[in-house]
Amino acid sequence: MNLLKTVMNEPQIQIYEFDEFRVDAAKRLLTKGDGEQIPLTPKVFDTLLYLIRHGGKVIEKDELMREIWTDSVVEENNLNQNISILRRVFGEKPGEQRFIVTIAGHGYRFVPEVRPILNLGFGIADVKPEEMISENETEKTDNQITNGEGRKTENKSSIQNPKSKIQNREWLAAFAVLSIFALGASGFYLWRGNEKSVDAPIKTVAVLPFKPLVVENRNEALEFGIADTLITKLSGGEEIVVRSLSAVRRYNSLEQDSLTAGRELGVESILDGTIQNWGDRIRISVKLLRTSDGKQLWAGQFDEKFTDIFVVQDSISEKVAAALKIRLGNRAKKHSTENIEAYQLYMKGRYLIAKGTPPDLRASIPYFQQAIEIEPNYAPAYTGLAQANGVLGISGDVPASEAIPKSKAAAQRAIEIDDTLAEAHVATCMGLFWYDWEWRAADNHCRRALELDPNSADSHQAYAQVLSNTGRHAEALAEVKRARELNPLDLAINALEGQYLLHAGLPDEALAQLQKTSELEPNFWLPHLFAASAYIEKGMFREAIAESRKEYELSGRNDIPFGTYALAKLGRRDEARAALQELIKLSATKYVPPYNIALLYNALEMRDNALEWLEKGYERRDPKMTFLKVEPKWNNLRNEPRFVDLMRRMKFE
Repeated sequence: MNLLKTVMNEPQIQIYEFDEFRVDAAKRLLTKGDGEQIPLTPKVFDTLLYLIRHGGKVIEKDELMREIWTDSVVEENNLNQNISILRRVFGEKPGEQRFIVTIAGHGYRFVPEVRPILNLGFGIADVKPEEMISENETEKTDNQITNGEGRKTENKSSIQNPKSKIQNREWLAAFAVLSIFALGASGFYLWRGNEKSVDAPIKTVAVLPFKPLVVENRNEALEFGIADTLITKLSGGEEIVVRSLSAVRRYNSLEQDSLTAGRELGVESILDGTIQNWGDRIRISVKLLRTSDGKQLWAGQFDEKFTDIFVVQDSISEKVAAALKIRLGNRAKKHSTENIEAYQLYMKGRYLIAKGTPPDLRASIPYFQQAIEIEPNYAPAYTGLAQANGVLGISGDVPASEAIPKSKAAAQRAIEIDDTLAEAHVATCMGLFWYDWEWRAADNHCRRALELDPNSADSHQAYAQVLSNTGRHAEALAEVKRARELNPLDLAINALEGQYLLHAGLPDEALAQLQKTSELEPNFWLPHLFAASAYIEKGMFREAIAESRKEYELSGRNDIPFGTYALAKLGRRDEARAALQELIKLSATKYVPPYNIALLYNALEMRDNALEWLEKGYERRDPKMTFLKVEPKWNNLRNEPRFVDLMRRMKFE
């Protein structure tokens, strides 16, 4: 048994502090501020003490009533009255729940950080979280709470008080150990290690979406927005790898265990937090944990006006950096806007982009536009506008000629305002690559993005696409591998690695990678699309048709040609022609990439028609034309003069 732990858990801890209040369990007193005594009935005091000693945990109503009224059976209303009295004592307004949170259908949770005060009879010592040493781990925190007036006080951490007993000789041994620490000091203080140090340098961290303390008031855009801002502030240097928002967005469930998320993400540390927003105020509680053993490296609570959220985010990033012993880059000190309304609109747009579906991407655009109207020099809002339009144009959900010029203009404006935004350079790279077919300029912007943020998985992935489609396969595979290392669970990165392997002439390796991707998420459609293409190259047309059907079932897209291509190659030409005619008919009412129609004509060995539709693709700036150089399904046309001329005009040759 850890003797120090035993001492800590015994009932000599009788004084607790939280916010501006102090509870003396022995004297059964609640005081406020400079010592003002607040009278409580015995059962109300018992209720408060039980909540404090189980701070941070959800306590069922039945448990509370059983513990408070041990000798009698009472109605739930008695407990409700006690909670109501405590809320009035704490000065809570209706619906505020700053101290006691109601968990619907369950009970209550006491949310302030509590600091227990240890009294051994010859002095009093503050017991901080890092001093509550358990048998399996030591928790160290370097925590400050910022109150509503901007003043900083020490963190107050919650504690449980087990009812375990200790043998007399263990008490003596513990007393001796503690006495040794007391010698040589003017007062008694428990031993504590270097609060900001960790056992070994931590090189990876993930910031999870924040969780609400009160579910009924949930604001997912704010939860994602705070995580997104902290990710941006902590990123940008080579000292630590920070998982991107796309990597962590799946971990927004209220039941999500942070350590499990950290292990799945392959990071050494995890930053997890909760938020509570009421009126014009916000309370943020955050903790930094080591993934391997759950050791708390730092924790903090911030209670501020919502308009001071920028200061809170700065403080959190600085303290996390200190705990991890890293230096923050220049981006951590930047505020692209001081306008809270513009920032909130931007967060809503970013949240929708993170969801990634075409309807969400479309819905994000007005939020970015409104943010820009309020703050015309808000560079990240221009970047968000560029990203949303760019993805819609590249995917074919909106004609490229309509969406990508808007994306390019927004990205250019973002760079004019702030040349250090890596995301703006990536968006510019994508416009130059998919629409302008300016390979060298696209390459330059992707490399600039990587200079600004070398640990951005999205930047490595974007550059891999440029390299792959221009035939630089070894470099492309190196870049996508790095992207996957930085964001191992990103489904698109994993699937695109399969595509790059295929275009590098490695169909078997591509299929193996695509199978791994499907194992990560069986309902993700993209690996089935690329697998259908890979099976075509292996002459396994039935398998290609099966994969294409899976892709259609999962995506609902009916404009992707590989299943029909395989039908043609299998000799089922009538079916292939019928499918081709349906696609042409569809193109009259919905945007269909001309490249896709050309590919099917080529499968049916109708060269003139294929070349005619490739010309339409060139005229309409179809982004899929960028695959002409590396897609093996065009190999039969590579000596055709019109195809050679097209390749020259696209600057491939």
